[in-house]
Amino acid sequence: MSDAMSQRDRGRAPVPYSLPSYLTSDPRRRPDPATRELAHGLGWFSIGLGLTELACGGAIARWLGMPRAAPVIEAYGVRELLQGAGILGSRDPTPWISARVAGDALDIATVLPGLVGHNPRKDNVLIALVALAGVTAIDVICAQNLSGAPLAPSRKVRQDYRSRSGFRRPAQAMRGAARDFKPPPDMIRPEAMRPWTLTNA
Repeated sequence: MSDAMSQRDRGRAPVPYSLPSYLTSDPRRRPDPATRELAHGLGWFSIGLGLTELACGGAIARWLGMPRAAPVIEAYGVRELLQGAGILGSRDPTPWISARVAGDALDIATVLPGLVGHNPRKDNVLIALVALAGVTAIDVICAQNLSGAPLAPSRKVRQDYRSRSGFRRPAQAMRGAARDFKPPPDMIRPEAMRPWTLTNA
């Protein structure tokens, strides 16, 4: 009979199970405090870098030996400001940190041609590329940690959880409810819970 039941269970298609919509309606991540602080720091870094690129785009381009790249660097400054504001202002910085990774790749692609040709500032280009590689590594680590963080509970779940007491009825109604309970004589109880007189008889 057990074999027949096993064959019947194997032939039965698994019933798909899906969580209620209110449990899966919040796609925000819940990163650990270190990752949250790292994302916060990258937000302020974006703000500072964006202001620097906007104010000193021409000087940065000349330092790199690429004076024609000044408008591009200033445009990247605007991008950095938007990303920094997005990271600091959003409750889930995951998409903004991912945008920073894409921006890093764009920065490297913009600076890399400075190594080609007769650029007298190739040493500065190398310094900039090393700095960009370091920032890119930090951005990638932060983006991966954010993407791997567990999802935050939805608002409805948080509201329901706050209203729960853990008891099926109010505490006043449950107080003394088991006062008249008498355990059956054949009830198996741990030795530590048995009456002292019976245990030591």
